[in-house]
Amino acid sequence: MQNKKHLICIVGPTAIGKTALSIKIANHFSTEIISADSRQFYKEMKIGTAVPTTEELAAAPHHFIQNRSIFENYSVGDFEKDAIKLLDILFKKHPIIIMVGGSGLYIDAVVKGLDKFPDVPEEIKKQLIEEFEKKGIESLQKELKEKDPVYYNKVDLQNHHRVIRALGVCRTQELPYSSFLRTENTQRNFETIFIGLTAERKLIYNRINQRIDIMVEEGLIKEAEKLHQHKSLNALQTVGYRELFSYFEGNYSKEQAIEEIKKNTRRFAKRQGTWFRKNDAIKWFDYQTNISEVINFIENTSISKN
Repeated sequence: MQNKKHLICIVGPTAIGKTALSIKIANHFSTEIISADSRQFYKEMKIGTAVPTTEELAAAPHHFIQNRSIFENYSVGDFEKDAIKLLDILFKKHPIIIMVGGSGLYIDAVVKGLDKFPDVPEEIKKQLIEEFEKKGIESLQKELKEKDPVYYNKVDLQNHHRVIRALGVCRTQELPYSSFLRTENTQRNFETIFIGLTAERKLIYNRINQRIDIMVEEGLIKEAEKLHQHKSLNALQTVGYRELFSYFEGNYSKEQAIEEIKKNTRRFAKRQGTWFRKNDAIKWFDYQTNISEVINFIENTSISKN
């Protein structure tokens, strides 16, 4: 275990218990945690992104938690560079580092490297933004389905930034966006061990509903009210905020908005499951598995990789 550096990636759907498990593993190995949750980066979005509690943050050193502002442009490429740079530093102190989160793209960026896409001319970007503002997301979704059904079936279709980015490549190159997805991984100077948490779908959905009720009690609506005027920012194209913005604008009642948050979060969890199930390297554990069983797996796997 001492010869090679190991990154332990803890993945799974939202509200499954990844944070609690990551802290237990970090404490066992006396190490540190990198968050790969693409919305917990933002300090203005504390309640709606289920940022670890003060007690949890104090239980183990955490990185990339509320370290950015929603007013900063921070991409998955930026995260990849920053995370790799930090890992180089942390691995000098620890043979094992923990990375935890439900943002599959961000985890893959660190483990495998990012895909390289061609540049899109500014005029095409502006054209797509204008079409989105005039016609809405549906027409862009339809075009993406025609030009790149592969990516259409895996992207978050409600995230207009990602849809526009993909269509920009399609229009510029007259090729599917997915054709530029990498087939070989970037070589890293560490080994990766994937740990996945799972549970029956009904139980996951119940945990999601309970978490959102707690968020509302803790002040999610007030938090969203403060951010409403900035709703066009990329960071705020997020479940839990979009629905409340619609409530503030009179499109939903408060009760309807909360139900929409629950429904859309359940859909998000389903997409997370689809993403992670494609990774055959993940060792899945029931969310109630005893921590000793997970630790034993990590120790045995790390020895075999040396």
